[in-house]
Formats: sequence, structure tokens, C-alpha cells
Amino acid sequence: MKISILLYYKFVNIEKPYEIKLQQEEICKELGLKGRILIAKEGINGSVSGSKEQTKSYIKFMNSHPLFGKTMFKEELSKEHPFKRFSAHVKKEIVRFEKPVNMKNTGAHLNPKEFLNILEKNKDIILIDARNDYEYEVGHFKNAINPETETFTEFPDFVEKLKGNENKKILMYCTGGIRCEKASAYMKEQGFKDVNQLKGGVLNFCKQFPNTAWKGKLFVFDKRLISDVNQSGEIITSCSYCKKDYDQYRNCKNSLCDKLIIQCKSCQEDMNKCCSEACKEIHEKHLREKQIANQGKHRIPIN
Repeated sequence: MKISILLYYKFVNIEKPYEIKLQQEEICKELGLKGRILIAKEGINGSVSGSKEQTKSYIKFMNSHPLFGKTMFKEELSKEHPFKRFSAHVKKEIVRFEKPVNMKNTGAHLNPKEFLNILEKNKDIILIDARNDYEYEVGHFKNAINPETETFTEFPDFVEKLKGNENKKILMYCTGGIRCEKASAYMKEQGFKDVNQLKGGVLNFCKQFPNTAWKGKLFVFDKRLISDVNQSGEIITSCSYCKKDYDQYRNCKNSLCDKLIIQCKSCQEDMNKCCSEACKEIHEKHLREKQIANQGKHRIPIN
């Protein structure tokens, strides 16, 4: 059975976010959905997974909700659930930016066809990837600028470097659209006049125009980490060590590091799934200490 994965967000004033949290927990438990939902006074941001029937019922519930009607859902299909369980959380922001922006003054929303037409015909543009550097590495639009951020809160620092281009045509994109909402509003506040964003993000674009302007795969924030949105198998990056074509991320086994790395299976064996020799040494020391501690627990005391 194919699993349907829904990604969505909506900026809307929520006066009682904890009540919405309880509603979401109730409906998702009733339908048997897994996933993660964030609720704040500024809106809702979620991703849930289930059978086609389950996610269809969830969309129907959301569309009938007085706050969440006309929410745009992006759908992917998977062989298994990308989430282990369901959780809902009340947060300060549904996408962490740490700067107040006027969400009624976002950039112009371009549908995938409009976005592609500009990419193909207009050379005098600035195309911005509003995601993080590790996301950019495994897939991006051709000629897109990598802001080289580790977190979205660093995006304002990148905007400072763009000062002097306020009259240029700006195009930006992200996974599903939510980061572009805040990023485009912030850029307009900083004096950029012609700011445009891809409606529905990369997920929406590749569903309508696969194997066109998007190169590589898409980083996703669930246990899959990588989604082949073009269904092409295209790999545009390589193992950090042997440089063999590879694009599967994993976390460094040294729990004190936990860094995301691209590491092929052969190098995983050589490095004991660690990102560096230093982390490998720390991880192996921890394993030895754990083994000695476990042996001590099972030792029979001698009187």
C-alpha cells in the first residue's frame, strides 16, 4: 500500500493555539495519521502521513475548519510512513525566523508555469534558494544562489550581502513555500522592490514540471531525509570522503556531534559512521566504555 504524505502551512491568526493543538491531536488519532504539526498564534505548519483515504479525510476536515479552509496541500507518495508517530506542538513561530515581519506584505506568488517561464526567458534575475546549505547540496534550481546558511534565522545576514540589488527582479523558492513567505516579506521590508516566490515550493513545481529546471533530489525533514521528486535518480553531489557519486545523508554516530554528512556505505564502514577521525575515536571510546559497563552489570559477585 502506498503511503500519502501531506505537507502544508497556513498563516492565519490563531487566538487559542492550545485548543487547535488538542483538535489536531484528536482528529489525527481518530484517522490514524502519523506526522508532526506546529501551531503558533501566527498559523499552522504540518506534515502528516497515512493511507490515501486517511489523508483525504484529513484534507476534508481542514477545508471545513473556520481557520484552515483553502489550505494548499502538497502530496508525495512513499512505500512507508516517514514518521514513527504523531505529535503536535505549540511554538512561538511555525517557522523560526526570530524577526518580526509583516505577513500581509509577502512577495508575489508565481505558479510553477510562471516561475519556469521567467527562469527560461529572463536572464537578468537573482534566483535565491531560501533553504539551508545542506539542502542546497543535494538538489537546487540551476544558477540558484546558495545563501550558505545553517539555519533559516541566518537569512537576514545573507540579505545584507545582497544590498545594492534592490531594483533587480528577485525569484526565490523553498521546499513547500513557507520559508519564502517570511523571507520575501523581509526582503521587501529591506527595500527590495520586485520580490517573487514559487507558490507551493519545489514539491509543487516538480509535480507539475518534473525533469525540467530542478536538478538533483530534495531534502525533506522526516526520516527519509531525501526525496527523489523528479523520479529520475539524478545525483548531483558526492560522498564527503571518497567523492563517489552519492547523496544519502546520515548523522554522525558521535552523539556529541550528530552532524549531517553525505557518506557512502563503504566509507560508513571505514569511518564507523562518523564524520571525522576525531569523532570516530570519541565514538569508539564510548562504545568500549559502554561494553565494560555492561560486563560489570552481569558480573557475579564473589562473597
